[in-house]
Amino acid sequence: MEKTSTFEKPAKANPVILQVLPSLVTGGVERGTVDLARAITESGGTALVASSGGVLASDLGRFGAKHITLPVHSKNPIEIHRNIYRLSEVIRDYKINLIHARSRAPAWSCYYAAQRMDIPFVTTFHGNYSDGNFLKHFYNSIMTRGDRVIAISEFIAEKVVQEYRVNPDKVITVPRGVDLDFFDPAAVSGERLRKLSNEWQIPECSRIILLPGRLTEWKGQRVLIEAIAKIRDKSGLCVILAGSAQGRDHYLRDLRLSIDRLGLSETIRLVGDCRDMAAAMLLADVVVSCSVEAEAFGRVIIEGQAMGRLVIGTDHGGAKETICEGETGWLVSPGNSGDLARCLEMVLSLGEQERIKIAHQAMKNVRKKYTRDQMCELTLAIYRDLVSEVSAEA
Repeated sequence: MEKTSTFEKPAKANPVILQVLPSLVTGGVERGTVDLARAITESGGTALVASSGGVLASDLGRFGAKHITLPVHSKNPIEIHRNIYRLSEVIRDYKINLIHARSRAPAWSCYYAAQRMDIPFVTTFHGNYSDGNFLKHFYNSIMTRGDRVIAISEFIAEKVVQEYRVNPDKVITVPRGVDLDFFDPAAVSGERLRKLSNEWQIPECSRIILLPGRLTEWKGQRVLIEAIAKIRDKSGLCVILAGSAQGRDHYLRDLRLSIDRLGLSETIRLVGDCRDMAAAMLLADVVVSCSVEAEAFGRVIIEGQAMGRLVIGTDHGGAKETICEGETGWLVSPGNSGDLARCLEMVLSLGEQERIKIAHQAMKNVRKKYTRDQMCELTLAIYRDLVSEVSAEA
């Protein structure tokens, strides 16, 4: 890709940062993008986000960031190629200092646009991407071609270095962070709890188990259903599966059939998408993340810890970093419903003092390692270093 010679780079004092992702619908990557855009503007920079749009796009204007609508969600090779030139125009028109790609399809366009316009290119390796063949591995590899590669956990950092043979010096671990203003037990009103409890028709004096996450096989809803069937004392038990099927109607039907077949229709509720996850977690006694495939990070666990809930995760991937066994939560074997059932029985039988002790340790763990502010500051430091290097070379 030939470099353009008509682009005048701005001074580094107030850098202009462009983040690019497929869309701005709800999700961890999307929320993190908005959080970082806010941090950029608050630090004196200019924040732009390019995506195909979504419900979170309107949030950007509230703190001075700008959204640019581009078809960067497309995986069509022709569209990806066209996006190189569209992004090059954005870089030139807005005098972008650095471009940050957060997903694979747009990252291909960002990489060549950054080369063409001679600006730094940063990627965030968000997922535990499968790469069962050469073509898939090559497609994923774009996320390792940044001048800096941000890994959202040590698990992902190790994967990037070992499986993609990336120089460890350019891989930086920046764990995902919780918004402690939102995930704050003191900030959730009784009215919010009552509204959600009534909406989900939760009986009084229930022991509530919550599994938040979109309805897909690898998130492990089926494993939890089978585990609940194995729990001996189901009295007062109320299990909430909170998440959208996102078009996976066959999986939703299968879950309902499993619930009915096991005689759990009075115990387990499929409630769909939840717009108030902080209230949902505060309502719960136990928050479960039982993904059968390794999570790249696992935001549910740290959100549950921030709310002072008892958390159970699976013993692989990012969850192994966010849970200290028996101190801030528990880990169970992936896909093992018997192991999960035994752990749930043990956790539900804990006394009040033990529950308070573990909840306190979990909240302390989040505040020390996994806050939104820490995530943003570490990322801003990467931006500053790269922009400074380019300025020094100019």
